[in-house]
Amino acid sequence: MFDHLRAFPQQLRELIARVPPERLRMRLADGTFAAVEQAWHLADLEVEGYGERIRRIEAEDEPELADFRGDVVAAERKYLELELEPALVRFEEARARNVAALESARDRSRAGHQEGVGRVTLARIAEMMAEHDAGHAAELHALLQER
Repeated sequence: MFDHLRAFPQQLRELIARVPPERLRMRLADGTFAAVEQAWHLADLEVEGYGERIRRIEAEDEPELADFRGDVVAAERKYLELELEPALVRFEEARARNVAALESARDRSRAGHQEGVGRVTLARIAEMMAEHDAGHAAELHALLQER
């Protein structure tokens, strides 16, 4: 699993590189995030969601963990108006930190309670990251296929 988590930032770059420049800020017909929004969402979630959860679970006993409301954050931060490259760099750097923290964790059964999810262990957070990656990869593939 850690190999996948480490590899996904490069896969994200490769997928987004296939999106024609004029479509980087275009959402799917169903309203799914545009490519630039996807990149910023992944970057911010990696830092403020997963990174914070990992940090707090390692530092605290059974912390209460806030949900990351990606749609709200995207609207507030106006992702569609932001540049793409800083998001990709932010995601790459945060993912590297998070994978290193998860790999070096002495006890991946340590847990916290995530709003809207329930009890989550460090091991489950790694799984959630991989599942989330897969969802965004699928959305980007759909963006590439939509005309």
